[in-house]
Amino acid sequence: MRKVAESGAGAIVAKSVGSKPREGCPNPTVAMVVGGYLNAIGLPNPGVDEFVKEILMAREGGVPIIASVFGFSVDDIAKTAKRVGRVADAVELNLSCPHVEGTGLEVGSDPEVVSSIIKEVKKVVDKPVIAKLSPLVADIVGMARSCERAGADAITAVNTMRAMAIDIETKMPVLYNRVGGLSGPALKPIALRCVYEIYDAVRIPVMGCGGISTWRDAVEFVLAGARAVQIGTGIAYRGLKIFDEVQEGMRSYMEKREFEELEELVGLAHSR
Repeated sequence: MRKVAESGAGAIVAKSVGSKPREGCPNPTVAMVVGGYLNAIGLPNPGVDEFVKEILMAREGGVPIIASVFGFSVDDIAKTAKRVGRVADAVELNLSCPHVEGTGLEVGSDPEVVSSIIKEVKKVVDKPVIAKLSPLVADIVGMARSCERAGADAITAVNTMRAMAIDIETKMPVLYNRVGGLSGPALKPIALRCVYEIYDAVRIPVMGCGGISTWRDAVEFVLAGARAVQIGTGIAYRGLKIFDEVQEGMRSYMEKREFEELEELVGLAHSR
C-alpha cells in the first residue's frame, strides 16, 4: 500500500477486512480471461485487530486510507467499521462481494438490509462512510437512493460481476470456487452505465470502479458523474506507473480543452 501511495495514487482502498481472521478459498483463486480477470479469493484477511496495524503502516505513504469492511451481520459489520474507523480516513462497506455466501449479494441486494447496515455504521463511525454496490442488483439507482437516505456519504459503483471459466481439458471450472468476480476492461461499460445512472439520482459523490486501465477510461467515468475513480485490475496491465499515467493524461486532456478544475468535467456527459 505504501508503494501505491508513492506511485501517485491519490488515496488507497485497502483490501476488505472482517472481524476475525479468514483464510479464504483454496487455489486456484485467480484466472485471466479475455477482457479481464476472474477472482474468488474468498475475502482472506488477518482480522481487524491485526489489520489496524497494517493501516497505520500504510498511512506512512502520505495519502488517505479508505478501509473496506465486510461482515456476516449488521452488528458484525458495525463493530468492524468502528474499529477501523479509528485509524482510517474513511470506511467503504463491501456490500456486494459476488462469491462469498452470507456477506455478498444476499446482503447487498436487499435495500432494507443495506440501509440498516449504513445506519448502524454511521452511529459508530465519525468518518465518511461509502457504500460499494453491485451491478447485479435489479435496481441500482433505487439501491443508491436507499444508501443516501440511510446516511451514506458516497457511493462506489461498482463491484465485480459473477462469472466463471471452464478448462476444456480437465472439463472442470478453473476456479476452486467455480464462480468468481469479473474485473477489468470487460466490466467497464457496465460500471460506466451504473455511474451515469446513479449520478442523476443522488446528491452524494459517486466513485467509479470497474475496468479503468487508461486516462481515457478515467475521463469517461468523470464525464459520467464520478468525482473519483478506483483502479485495481489496471495495475496488472500497466504496473504501478498507471497512477502517474492516468493523472498526466487527464491533466493534458484538461489543458488542451481549457478546463481548469476537474469539477468542471463531472457529469458533463449528462448535459450533452
